[in-house]
Amino acid sequence: MTRDLALESKAWPFEEARKILDRLKRLPERDAVIFETGFGASGLPHIGTFGEVARTAMVRHAFTQLSDVPTRLISFSDDMDGLRKVPSNLPNQEMLQAHLNKPLTKIPDPFETHESFGHHNNARLRAFLDQFEFDYEFMSSTEAYMSGMFDETLMKALANYDAVINVVLPTLGPERRATYSPFLPVCEETGNVLQVPVIDTNPEAGTLVYQREDGKKVETLVTGGRCKMQWKADWAMRWVALDVDYEMSGKDLIESVKVSSKICKAIGGTPPEGFNYELFLDENGEKISKSRGNGLTIDEWLRYASPESLSLYMFQSPRKAKRLYFDVIPKAVDEYTTFLGKYDEQTEDQKIANPVWHIHSGNPPKEHMPITFGLLLNLVSASNSEDKSVLWGFIQRHVKDVSPEANPLLDRLVGYAVAYFHDFVKPTKTFRAPSDGERAAMEDLISRFEKIWEQRPNDLAEALQTEVYAVGKEHEFEPLRNWFKALYEVLLGQSQGPRFGSFVALYGVPETIAMMKEALAGKFTK
Repeated sequence: MTRDLALESKAWPFEEARKILDRLKRLPERDAVIFETGFGASGLPHIGTFGEVARTAMVRHAFTQLSDVPTRLISFSDDMDGLRKVPSNLPNQEMLQAHLNKPLTKIPDPFETHESFGHHNNARLRAFLDQFEFDYEFMSSTEAYMSGMFDETLMKALANYDAVINVVLPTLGPERRATYSPFLPVCEETGNVLQVPVIDTNPEAGTLVYQREDGKKVETLVTGGRCKMQWKADWAMRWVALDVDYEMSGKDLIESVKVSSKICKAIGGTPPEGFNYELFLDENGEKISKSRGNGLTIDEWLRYASPESLSLYMFQSPRKAKRLYFDVIPKAVDEYTTFLGKYDEQTEDQKIANPVWHIHSGNPPKEHMPITFGLLLNLVSASNSEDKSVLWGFIQRHVKDVSPEANPLLDRLVGYAVAYFHDFVKPTKTFRAPSDGERAAMEDLISRFEKIWEQRPNDLAEALQTEVYAVGKEHEFEPLRNWFKALYEVLLGQSQGPRFGSFVALYGVPETIAMMKEALAGKFTK
């Protein structure tokens, strides 16, 4: 692929990458372009975490097609943050309650597997990212503050204390404004991260004076982990200290990005380029919340579909609010395999616009998918079998030269289809008896299928589909989709289904005829 193609591509990762390229023209020469993603270590990694890292990785790879400047991706964990409330989905609630306001890395692990709650969640984050083979550098807020990595920038923030605070104060209510400080001292006695008023600063000495709740005034250094910055100021400080060039965030943080960008400038930095993605919605169209648990988890998606299909869902329309619920999975799976199937036949400019190019960092796998996921779901439904070997028997009868060994992606889809059918389709299957008109049409279709099976045409699926359409029209179903809906509801116990001719060819014509006769005899509605 030539750089000219990349420079002209309208795929959103390239549009973002070109913003970084323009940024480099305005800044001094640098050793590497820094991408950052943030992780709030008070909770476990979730599907939004995956989305942010996956999308950032796509932009990073697109940038490498435009420039030879090396890149780094930092996954930053804000594990020095004080725990302000205990998430309801954690064990050992009373213990955690007793450690409120302490840094996450100073709170015992409620799961009793790591040295602290912060270390536990960091380990989960790293395992999570490693599972998807992301190329990243992990960075801990606690280690960065304690090691002195942030000291120089903290001193800049202290020297520009008034400028920083004047950025934030207009965004706060009167009560919060009265006590706000961008610095949060860490109490030497309790270890708590304090939200207390700062009454004096001494930039030359690198100290500030704060007043505790008991009225005592305490002077402390802002360096060496003795203070942590409030989150918007902390975000800006990180951008400066780490020289961050690019960081995306959710639409809900647009105002925070504006504030942090102003703070970044106030302490001598250049805010990174960014991208605001839309948030996901649940099945009712409401915003997904970690605390409410009203969305789809990463483990749930991966039980029913591949990581690649999830990456596709993240790639598509990132600035559009989308429902993230179980019923979007089959469509995402089939769209992924469709894009993958088209890739080898496309021109170079079409390839870099194809989502699979971005999902697989320019090197998509080569595997043809002869059967859709939707068709597999209906094969499981019709066969009433959740045995992969039985399902492969149907597939190999319909498609030549395929096997679990030679077609690993298809084999994975068979497993996903079994799991999805068992958990979502099977419990909701509701068969109904056909109306008189539907019965007559189905009897007509049976006789036509019998004739086709005697002739064995080369394109069996297309011949079957032609007859399905013909019967629907001749029996005057209006609109015609009511005919297909009747077939699905009477034969499969669901209101939607696959292209019926392809399904019959896969399931088997004699088997479908037998199923139709059983349905007309009332065996499915007893």
